Amino acid sequence: MRPAMGSVQDLVQFIFAGLTSGAAYALVAVGFSVVHSTMGIVNFTQVDFVTLGGMLLVSLLATGALPAIPGLLLAVAGVAATGALVEYLALRRSRSRDPLVLIFLTIGLSIILRGIMQKVWGKQSLAVPPLSGEAPLTILGATILPQALWILAVGAAAIGLLVLFFRGTAAGLAMRAVASNPVAADVVGLRVLRVRTLSFALAGALGGLAGVLITPITTLRYDVGVLLGLKGFAAAILGGFGSFPGAVLGGLALGLLEALGAAYVSSAWKDTIAFLVLLLVLFVRPHGLLGKGTE
Repeated sequence: MRPAMGSVQDLVQFIFAGLTSGAAYALVAVGFSVVHSTMGIVNFTQVDFVTLGGMLLVSLLATGALPAIPGLLLAVAGVAATGALVEYLALRRSRSRDPLVLIFLTIGLSIILRGIMQKVWGKQSLAVPPLSGEAPLTILGATILPQALWILAVGAAAIGLLVLFFRGTAAGLAMRAVASNPVAADVVGLRVLRVRTLSFALAGALGGLAGVLITPITTLRYDVGVLLGLKGFAAAILGGFGSFPGAVLGGLALGLLEALGAAYVSSAWKDTIAFLVLLLVLFVRPHGLLGKGTE
């Protein structure tokens, strides 16, 4: 059923909810874009990096008796290391450099990672405590959970640090060079294979960060990252695949579409509306909102 039109406070509530989801989608989308820029493939293990971040946080907080922030940082570091291992042990060892073969390889690795997580953490739903309590805050008349503010703040900080990384560090400049022309980068002495491993580590960190931030306000299972990861993939396409600003814009837009669609159309169409709009954008502008088209 379509709910009645609410007040301005309701609209603010829905916008905050959309931005909260959109920030998580943006982190995942940027992770997809990082690997695509350096290797030219779609890394479908990205969806499982999201789940792994939440799972590691559960274990660190439950068994390690760590405070929330150190646990979050260690969980993100663990997923980053997993991403590097995925590239080093699997993709680098592949005898084929065909992008299509490598994409299918990431799909197989995604299934393996999901199976490992199911064996380690089981099929039951797990809970992650919020980073700073559950007492809601009131902003412009809307009731906002503190975890939502954490997602928005940490997500914005992560994107800002990523921009500084690519513009102001040797590793970031090397990744930009490999993304622009891997052959020329290899000729001038850049270690292309190491850059690709770094891109997977960075993608893992972004996916893991999305997982540890979003799981306190959702259900955590071994397969929870699949839908969230696919929405991040959709956000990357919506913004323009390979474009970092486009990934952020696509994630926020997708989150807002979901929240407003669920509020003013029907909650049953929450996921469908977002993907219908994605298809419409691709029909009108196939290279996405900020992507560069080709003739």
